[in-house]
Amino acid sequence: MKIATWNVNSIKARMHAVTAWLESAQPDIACLQEIKTVDEGFPRMEIESLGYNIITHGQKSYNGVAILSKLPLEDIRRGLPGQDLLEGAEEDQARYLEAVVSTKRGAVRVASIYLPNGNPVGENPMESPKYTYKLDWMKRLKAHAETLLPLEERLILAGDYNVIPRPGDTHDPKGWWGDALFRQETLDAFHALRNIGLYDMFDQFDGRDGQYTFWDYQGGAWQNNLGIRIDHLLCSPQAIDRATGIQIDKHVREGEKPSDHVPVIGMFDF
Repeated sequence: MKIATWNVNSIKARMHAVTAWLESAQPDIACLQEIKTVDEGFPRMEIESLGYNIITHGQKSYNGVAILSKLPLEDIRRGLPGQDLLEGAEEDQARYLEAVVSTKRGAVRVASIYLPNGNPVGENPMESPKYTYKLDWMKRLKAHAETLLPLEERLILAGDYNVIPRPGDTHDPKGWWGDALFRQETLDAFHALRNIGLYDMFDQFDGRDGQYTFWDYQGGAWQNNLGIRIDHLLCSPQAIDRATGIQIDKHVREGEKPSDHVPVIGMFDF
């Protein structure tokens, strides 16, 4: 079974790339981020014609997540719990979507995650609304994951985490240090999430430096391989026990009007 994550950076602008990749890669489940459309605007017919069931948690012009599955989707959750606990909280952003897929070998719970970027951090990061929102969101994700792990399910939290976990996950560690994606508070929050009992598939099956999933559109980043790895698959023990490998579909970045991210595919014996 192939379970993938991909920040498509606007589903409507990338439909040519999305449908071509779905046809060639044939993922069983694809978690998409930054669909940048309300639910009603998602181009369902084109993707359903390829054999996928679709659920979305959309937002006009920004954010938005989706899950595509060749099997039916059940027990659907839109949005991350805990927004009402944030002081002065505004309407939550469309960044979290969760569902259960039943296979012949048991159920799999998947989530499509678009974690906040958090920039700019400014001179006083802990007073930056965008950065503190990112850290609060990561705390909420950890709290929710802590409620899911005791279910002892095959759980995959897939998405664009906007976190560079290690120096080797960027072409320029010194240049990136201090950015909201690569600073100590961010890394502490990401490690705290993993330390509750989640496994990073990339660490388990690859672990090499320089294996990027994002290249900016500016400054010849793709042509010069000036990338970062920020798209991750975090798995419960029950899921990682059935994992068989991971691949980064870098060739997708070469296409016409590509997303600045590429798909990451986890393989499982489900």
